[in-house]
Parts: sequence; C-alpha cells; structure tokens
Amino acid sequence: MVFLLVGAGLWLSLVTGFLPLRRPGLVLRATLGSFFRRRGRREDGISPFQAVSTALAGTLGTGNIAGVATAIVAGGPGAVFWMWCSALLGMATKYAEVLLAVEYRSRDREGRWHGGPMEYLARGLGMPWLAGVFCLFCALASFGIGNAAQVGAVAQTMAQDFGLPPLLTGCAMALLAGLVMMGGLRRIGAFAAAFVPLMAFLYLGAGALVLVKNAAAVPGALSLILRCAFTPQAAAGGAAGYTVRRAVHFGVARGVFTNEAGLGSAPIAHAGAAARSPAEQGCWGILEVFVDTILMCGFTALVILSGGDLWRSGLDGAALTSAVFSAALGPLGGRVVSLSILLFAFSTVLGWGYYGERAVSWLTGESRRAVTLYRLCYLLVMVLAAPARLTLVWSLSDLLNGAMMVPNLIGVAALWRVVRGRTLEWKNSRKKAGQTP
Repeated sequence: MVFLLVGAGLWLSLVTGFLPLRRPGLVLRATLGSFFRRRGRREDGISPFQAVSTALAGTLGTGNIAGVATAIVAGGPGAVFWMWCSALLGMATKYAEVLLAVEYRSRDREGRWHGGPMEYLARGLGMPWLAGVFCLFCALASFGIGNAAQVGAVAQTMAQDFGLPPLLTGCAMALLAGLVMMGGLRRIGAFAAAFVPLMAFLYLGAGALVLVKNAAAVPGALSLILRCAFTPQAAAGGAAGYTVRRAVHFGVARGVFTNEAGLGSAPIAHAGAAARSPAEQGCWGILEVFVDTILMCGFTALVILSGGDLWRSGLDGAALTSAVFSAALGPLGGRVVSLSILLFAFSTVLGWGYYGERAVSWLTGESRRAVTLYRLCYLLVMVLAAPARLTLVWSLSDLLNGAMMVPNLIGVAALWRVVRGRTLEWKNSRKKAGQTP
C-alpha cells in the first residue's frame, strides 16, 4: 500500500504540474484568501471551510500524538523527514480526489450535495460495482480506525490519568457523538469548524511552551531529523539500530496513513461544500494535508526530539509524548496531552461516522432506516470498545483501510484527464481575472 500510494502521488503530481509545490501562493489565495472575499449565502451546502474542518476532524486523531512517537521509536528521527516527503506527494493525491468528488457529486432528495469515491467510480468511471466495493469497506473501516481504536485509546488514557472507568468514558463519548451526528453534515460541519481550530490551538499552544523551554535543543532536533534520514544510526541504550530503510519505511507509512490521502474518506466531506469550482475545493485538500502532516505531526516530532533522550527511554506512543510534556511543564503537561487525545479522537469519531453513514446510504439507495440502524450500531460500538483490548482492532483497521484505497486509487488514476483538464481551466480563469502573476 505504501508503494501504491507513493506511486499515485508521483503520477498525480505530474498530472497537476506539481501544483502544491510550484504554486503555493495560488493555493493559499484559493483557501485562506477566501476569508477576505465577499461571501454569499450557503443554501446549497456547507462552506468550504466547514468541509475541510469536517475532513480534518476525520484525519486529526490519536495518530498525530501517539503515531508520530511510534514512528520515531521504530524508525528513528529520520522517519520524520520521510513523513514530510510523503505529505508533499499526498497533497497532489488529496487535491485530485477532492476535485473529482466535487466534479461528480449529485443532489439527494432534499437538494443537498453528496458525493465521494462512490460517485466518481460509478458515474465517472462507469463501474458501480467498484463503487459498491469501496462503500462496503468504508462502512466496515468506520467501526475500526474511526471508532473503536479512537475510543479505546481515550478510555485507556482517561483511566490512567483521571481514574475514570472505561465504560463511563465510552458512554459519555457515544452520547455526545449521537447528539452531533443526528444533525447530519450541516451540524457536523458547524461543530467541526468551531471545534477543530480550538483543539489544534490547545495542543499547539502547550507544545509551543515546551519548545520555548527546550529552545536550545530545537536546532539539534532539526539537525538530527535531517542527519538520520540519510545516515544509519548505531544501536544505543539497548535500542535497535536505525537504518535508512527503517526510517523511510516508518516515515512514509505514518505520513500516508495519518493524512488519509488516497484513502477516499475526506472527499466525502468535501463533496458537500458550496464550492466555487472543483479545482478550488481541491486546494482545500492540499491545505488539509499540510495542516495534518507537515504542521501537526511535524510539531509533535520536534517536541519529542527536543526533550533530550526521552525518545530512547523505551517509552512509546502517547506515553512518550506525555513524558516529554510532563518533563517540561510538570504534571499539567501530561494532562494537556490526555485532553488533546480526547479531543482529537472525538473529532475522528464524528468525521468517520459521517463517512460510514454516506457509504451505507449509497449502498441502500438512500434508505433512512439503514442510516438510522448504522448510527445506532456505530454508537453501540463506541460503548463496547471502551473497555476492550484493541490490538486486533488496529490490525483489522489497517487491513480495511488498505482495501478502501485500491478502488479509490483506481478511480483517481483512471480519471487523470479530468483532473488535468479542470486544473488547467481553473488556472486559466484565474489568469484572465488578473489574480495570478
């Protein structure tokens, strides 16, 4: 899957003319610059910012805190460099799949926009059976990586740091998630637009304090990342030796899985946006990958590596991140990490709940009974997963995520002419409007 995703990223980078790297100013004007433009009414969908917030709600999870630490422990500091490289390729992939989701979306019986891989596989590629395969794996995957794995991680953290029974944590999260999910995409989008920036600022703010306290070690951390990306490191303190191959493997794997580029999940949220054009909404997909992997994962890596040799101490995952925060900020630092894990995981539950709901809806011909049954099962899994052991859940989740990627990447790669055509049209329209140099 790693080779498949990297290959797709390279191909789509060529198709789009390396848009994320060559024209970052154009991407920023199309996304963040939209806040300074006059806004109309959003009767035909959620705003593009709400769409990207919903997508980020699905991608910003425990992997941004615990997964980065695992990549560093398993692959060495050099894994962070290759994580960034995979994100640069993932930007083109995410741009293409979001563009196609808007291009081939359709309205439901209530006039709301819906779409995603199921639409461009069925209508764009003319292969509805492949769209059905994607929806089946998407619905199943939502119970794993987007639900049980997230709730289980939160329940364990809350039990260790606050003494809360896991079952109580699961019930509370299920109740809150149910209240938000009942409102559909509009409520999820509005909630995510307010919630995602808040939780990101909380984590980044606390992490910034750690970096300020460890400021003298930050240049050394950056140097270590670059040096270990190309140079084998000897074993130290009983830890395994770090080879360049291990750094590439764990860095690329963490990068492609944390931002979900190529997975086909985020385009489902973007399809509901009141987008000005498919290519412009695709630029929000580029920004999404940047925020998730370059910013959030890179930030976590710098915090961990600025904490001295703690990353060699034998700790792993959230325990390592928490130890670094606690060493710099005292017990409060560990509590901030626990709270961040709770917020990040809850946002993932909401995002993936919507993805699974749309997959079930497409499979059953927009059956409301099927969607209601899915929501009930989704909330029940949250309660049951809280006290469970999750090793098998993570393994099954990885398998189902990989199964989702195959039909999605087939569709994105096969429709490359549409991606290139819409990109060129959009660039030309911007030039005519005098908005590009």
